[in-house]
Amino acid sequence: MKHTASGIIALQNLPLEYQIERSKRLIHEAMRHFNDKMAVSFSGGKDSTVLLHLVRSLYPDVPAVFINTGLEYPEIVKFVKGTANVDMIRPKMRFKDVLDKYGYPVISKAYSKYIREIRTSKSDHLIRLRTGLEGSSFGHLASKWKYMLNAPFKISDKCCDMMKKSPAHSYQRKTGTYYIMGTMAQDSIMRFNSIMINGCNGFDMKSPQSRPLAMWTEAHIWEYIHTFNVPYSPIYDMGYARTGCMFCMFGLHMEGYPNRFELMMETHPQLYNYCMNDLGLREVLHWYPKYGYVPQTRMWA
Repeated sequence: MKHTASGIIALQNLPLEYQIERSKRLIHEAMRHFNDKMAVSFSGGKDSTVLLHLVRSLYPDVPAVFINTGLEYPEIVKFVKGTANVDMIRPKMRFKDVLDKYGYPVISKAYSKYIREIRTSKSDHLIRLRTGLEGSSFGHLASKWKYMLNAPFKISDKCCDMMKKSPAHSYQRKTGTYYIMGTMAQDSIMRFNSIMINGCNGFDMKSPQSRPLAMWTEAHIWEYIHTFNVPYSPIYDMGYARTGCMFCMFGLHMEGYPNRFELMMETHPQLYNYCMNDLGLREVLHWYPKYGYVPQTRMWA
């Protein structure tokens, strides 16, 4: 079922009781559609923790799948290992090798993709964009990001594909299962648009999946956790608002102080040093002030 933007916003404003019942109907619908061959995509974060709790309230034996990329906070990994019936899978490539081969994830997935395409394409049009001969038209690349075309390091959107999507698809092909995802429209514009076009149960998507939390908000997630006393990873009590890959820079320019790396410097100093020195993020992050983000000087020094 497709949705309008206003319809999504209206559903997001409904109370938790309604969200729970609607999500349960979506889960039952997906289970019937996929003949019960489903698994919960489990990251160990709060959203997928709520999803797993909700799904198992209906189907106690449904498996969960955790992709251990080596990029998760140690508190997340420990929490996942303490959760029952979780299949842990790994990518074929290490993150450092992905960075060396493809490039760094900066700004957003969409902008990293545009920059990579412009810098590597053999298209006459994109070559003119890259060399500045095309004037001010940069297609999908906003003007404020033009300077990143001259960055002395590779930029790419491929890390998520290699570290997460590839092993997830391999598991799916091997087991014949389909995923129940904790995706919410609130997460990003890309996810909002996907849910608007494909609906919550995306049976006709290229990778068919169920997204029963699509109309939930972060407020609903925390209300559910507190209402049902759902255990969650202690990483959130350390000040982290997001628990994705530790070394990802998507959206960093939108964060205030302390941002994820400034917080990491205090809570996980060894991982911080690994990011800055071994992975080369120090050089990449020195470019952030050029588009208006002014980090704490002690962080990048």
